[in-house]
Amino acid sequence: MEETPRRVRGLFDGLYYFDTTRARYIWEHAYYPAFYIPVQDVKASSLAKIESVDKDESAFLSQLKGGSKSTDQVIWFEKGPLTGLIRFEFAALDAWFEEEQRIYGHPKDPYKRIDILPSSRKITAKVDGHIIAESSNNMFLYETMLKPRYYMPLSCAQWQYLTPSETTTICPYKGMANYYNVSIDGKEHEDLIWWYKYPTAESAAIAGHMCFYNEKVKILIDDVEEEA
Repeated sequence: MEETPRRVRGLFDGLYYFDTTRARYIWEHAYYPAFYIPVQDVKASSLAKIESVDKDESAFLSQLKGGSKSTDQVIWFEKGPLTGLIRFEFAALDAWFEEEQRIYGHPKDPYKRIDILPSSRKITAKVDGHIIAESSNNMFLYETMLKPRYYMPLSCAQWQYLTPSETTTICPYKGMANYYNVSIDGKEHEDLIWWYKYPTAESAAIAGHMCFYNEKVKILIDDVEEEA
């Protein structure tokens, strides 16, 4: 658990139901933290306890009531090290904000960062022996604890193999991604490629670039196959 001085707000059913500079980062696992909100900073009339989640009655499943809708994806802690804190399931709210910046998917980890560097190293992406894209004008994205990703200009793709996918995902560091499928000799490989039409400000350099799942395609760097 760690304090953060960031202003954190939660939007639900058209209203901000909390607005705090006393949120806590709680690492429930190693990948990223969750925000826990002091109960004093939540609109008191909006919360109602439903039932205890343990025998000691240290935490209660609770309901957040909006004007026209509600959610019970809320935990209210009353005993132990989390006393006085509320955990809202991230996806249960309509939007979260750090200061004036909307965040997507989950809170950003303050101990992870992204570096996006231009590179003239040639990247070749192959699927079933076919070159799907090749470029020497790329953006390399390095993210703490993750393998590098190689973002290539959309113009370098062999578009006869690509079809748009309806899949979208969100990332707090990069924004909302769209996807392409790759079809080779009648076989469709779903969602092998993603790209960000409107990335976040911190990841603006990858706008108009696409990235392949290194784990699912053959990537060559200056004609040398990348190690798995």
